[in-house]
Amino acid sequence: MTDSIPHNAPQDPPELPVHGRSAQRRLLARAMVKTIATYDLIGAGDRVLVAVSGGKDSYTLLDLLWEARARAPFRFELVAVHLDQVQPGYDGAPLRRWLERFGAPFEILREDTYTPVVAHTPAGKAYCSMCSRLRRGILYTAAERLGCNKIALGHHRDDSLETLLLNLFYAGRLQAMPAGYTTDDGRFRVIRPLIECAEADIAAHAREAGYPILPCNLCGSQDNLRRDKMSALISQLEQDNPAVRSVMLSALKNVAPSHLLDPRLLARAEVDEVAVRGEPGPLLGEPNDAAADSAPRSRPRRLTVLP
Repeated sequence: MTDSIPHNAPQDPPELPVHGRSAQRRLLARAMVKTIATYDLIGAGDRVLVAVSGGKDSYTLLDLLWEARARAPFRFELVAVHLDQVQPGYDGAPLRRWLERFGAPFEILREDTYTPVVAHTPAGKAYCSMCSRLRRGILYTAAERLGCNKIALGHHRDDSLETLLLNLFYAGRLQAMPAGYTTDDGRFRVIRPLIECAEADIAAHAREAGYPILPCNLCGSQDNLRRDKMSALISQLEQDNPAVRSVMLSALKNVAPSHLLDPRLLARAEVDEVAVRGEPGPLLGEPNDAAADSAPRSRPRRLTVLP
């Protein structure tokens, strides 16, 4: 079941006020656009499905991306998609009214994921894994039908840090959340434009903007989730170092592969070291071509970081 404003509706850039953009909004917009530019998340001609859950993060993502379109040096399209998962007590009317007023093309899908998630999740286990897999499959199907080549999710910095600790403590992996990745089947690029934005800043902006937040009655019904424990751990560390979240984010961007114990990384680090010295070696590709090096290279246009 789908409720929507046609996804092929005109997408003329909205009129933006010269004044009235709060300091909080400017901070988030600047961080988001910097992330998009750094990791080349959006380019000319992209058609992006923005997953809107009804939470503060996805509202903020859609709002700031829609504004960024008006300032971009190239054209790209957005389609907001919300999934009604038929959870008990769900009321999507406030979200639908907000989307209708907001003006971006949108669709509201209705698929019962609640019943199979509850039925097939062992007692005491978190619903999140199965729920996210089902939701992801539905979004991929919608993205293909809507002609989208990218899917934007609202994960922020704190989500990435908690994922890092979850993988470190429970999965034996040094892995967080990338700013963007290609799906296994190669069909879509999944992007996280807010991945360097602090959750506290997003929450403050959401309160200021007055988004009609929809609660998640499925995840919220379970206590002692591991992710909550990771969040509590970071908050505890924050008492000793108020900047610990920023420091952890910096660590994700300042990796020393040669000082880890993964043989694959060590081999790659040795190759990179040879490349830096300019010495020939295996896996370095074709020899340097002076003519090619001197030829001018065209650079793709990117979103401008807002002042």
